Amino acid sequence: MKKVNLASFLAIAVATTFMLPSDVIANKIKDLEKCYGVAKAGKNDCASSNGTHSCAARAKKDGDKNEWLLVPKGLCNKLVGGSTVPGK
Repeated sequence: MKKVNLASFLAIAVATTFMLPSDVIANKIKDLEKCYGVAKAGKNDCASSNGTHSCAARAKKDGDKNEWLLVPKGLCNKLVGGSTVPGK
């Protein structure tokens, strides 16, 4: 087998190994909820609820009530400072 064909084969094999069916991904997302007030500085998921920024990893302080992380459903209210609704 030529090197080019072998490289292509390996690339396809690796890529398909990491691909998940979309229904598996959708089911995993349904099992998660936003948990406000538990993110460490710089470790938040996506935008703040009050609009101070629109990107992940932008939290300025630990435990900000407007910053959130995705956690398994039911876990948030068990975490110290965790809430399923954003702060004011």
